[in-house]
Amino acid sequence: MQRFILSRKNQITLISAVLIAIAFTSKLVFHNEDIFLWALITSSVLGAFPIAIQAFQALKVKVVSIDVLVTIAVTAAFIIGSFEESAIVTFLFLFGAYLEQRTLNKTRSAIKELTEMAPESALKQMENGEFLEVEVDEVDVGDILLVKTGAKVPVDGTVLTGDGYINEASITGESLPVTKSRDSQVFAGTILENGTIQIVADRVGEDTTFGRIIELVEEAQDSKSEAERFIDRFSKNYTPIVLLLALVVWIISKDIELAITILVLGCPGALVIGVPVSNVAGIGNGAQNGVLLKGSEVIHDFSKVDTIVFDKTGTLTAGNPNVADTEIYADNVNEILGYIASVENESDHPLAKAVVEHIGARNFYAVEDTDVVKGGGIIANVEGHRVAVGNVALMEQENIHLNEKAREDIARFEQNGNSLVLTSVDGELKALIGIRDKIRPGVKEDLKKLKKLGVKNLVVLSGDNQGTVDLVAQELGLTEAHGHMLPEDKSEYIKGLQAKGKIVAFVGDGVNDSPSLALAEIGIAMGSGTDVAIETSDVVLMNSDFSHLPHALGLAKATANNMLQNIIIAVGVVIVLLISVFFSEWMNMSIGMLVHEASILVVILNGMRLLRYKLK
Repeated sequence: MQRFILSRKNQITLISAVLIAIAFTSKLVFHNEDIFLWALITSSVLGAFPIAIQAFQALKVKVVSIDVLVTIAVTAAFIIGSFEESAIVTFLFLFGAYLEQRTLNKTRSAIKELTEMAPESALKQMENGEFLEVEVDEVDVGDILLVKTGAKVPVDGTVLTGDGYINEASITGESLPVTKSRDSQVFAGTILENGTIQIVADRVGEDTTFGRIIELVEEAQDSKSEAERFIDRFSKNYTPIVLLLALVVWIISKDIELAITILVLGCPGALVIGVPVSNVAGIGNGAQNGVLLKGSEVIHDFSKVDTIVFDKTGTLTAGNPNVADTEIYADNVNEILGYIASVENESDHPLAKAVVEHIGARNFYAVEDTDVVKGGGIIANVEGHRVAVGNVALMEQENIHLNEKAREDIARFEQNGNSLVLTSVDGELKALIGIRDKIRPGVKEDLKKLKKLGVKNLVVLSGDNQGTVDLVAQELGLTEAHGHMLPEDKSEYIKGLQAKGKIVAFVGDGVNDSPSLALAEIGIAMGSGTDVAIETSDVVLMNSDFSHLPHALGLAKATANNMLQNIIIAVGVVIVLLISVFFSEWMNMSIGMLVHEASILVVILNGMRLLRYKLK
């Protein structure tokens, strides 16, 4: 019965409105007091049912909710014969709940839109080679799928054959199509706008990037900040206090109507709903713009950041370095280059990839006993030779003698802004390679926006040489620049900033810099939805677009301000209403409930403004 009544709340609200309209029409137009009275009584009883059920359910878990206050107030008003007020209060409370739910649903539009984008079917290659349409749940890792023009990519996968343009807005927030061809990565939920491709499934179901995004945004929207947890605790203690206050007023004044009015006016509804709706709307805006904010606590901390520390490669720079200068200190050039390419082929580091790409197709040698030196490079045995490939620190560790010419070359390479890759074979320096990475387009303007948003310190930390880092810092107008930094050095530097009272955000790639991402108040990952980026950081820029960072910070500040505005509105309305009870003639229970419900809608609509937020 309880479930049946609660499921019919909207219909009960409508019937109550009709009964109230009939009551006042019969009295004002036809002067019929009987219909007026019975219509109001019926409306009061009918409207009180769902409210009383919700109050009972709250009391069962030892919570004195707003429904409890309203139920007591309406029951008391009914007993003393204030049928007008009991009917109007129940209707306004139910109607307010209806409007509240509708507007809250709009603030969750980001989740709804993401969910609707989720693919439902796929063209799967069967054993006979034909492609048959199946439910997306029937696709397993390793299956070959066909994606046609206009269709959604059903899973995360790799292109086997064909090419086309894919709209990745559901993942990155960018609507410009991206070209995909053989060996390209594709993501579930994106749309093939042109072309036909076959893909092999790499991740399916909830493990896809798209599934992870939906899960992450849902968790973030349901998470609570310290402010929300405080409000929850406050409302649990506040509502019994209001109940006690009304009881004291009744005992002292003997005015039951005044006590009932206090119960209604003291409801903290706007306070309870104000902060969550701002949180939901802010996270929703971020999800629509390729920015994942992991919850209300993250938004609160991010809004107060005054120092942002950047990793250089792949963050401030494009992450696609190219070999710019080379010096070989040996006669057997091809053999040395072959050694270098063979060792670097063992690494996924961007500099290693640049070296292998530059050297090109050569005879790769068998590499044995590979030892990766963190922050230094790689040492390995190649054709019976000890080969070390890495930075100057690695050469010093290997006790490699650097003659005067080599030191001059190193200084010249650094002055040109190169990252250095040195190679020694059997204890002798054989090669020096200089690699340069271009600064991301538009980064300088984005950093200016961050400064306008209140970020006082912009710092770059990099494992590259100091000369290279200084050139980047000088071009971008950064506050500080530190090179030759190992991952643990970056972590120690961040600890030092925090010890000075700085609120630090760290921006990195989510892989090499995971300690720093975890240590900073806010870890921001540049990554196209990679697992490590999503799990390690607090904020994820889904398509590695640096221009989304100012939007993310501006959105966090706007959301935090919006939460504060809603708290002020909610508390202010309750204070004004309670003062009006004692110091005005016009305040009554019906007017109080109307103002109370209006304040709830005001804070919800104020929060919904965040859905349209754009950085000016």
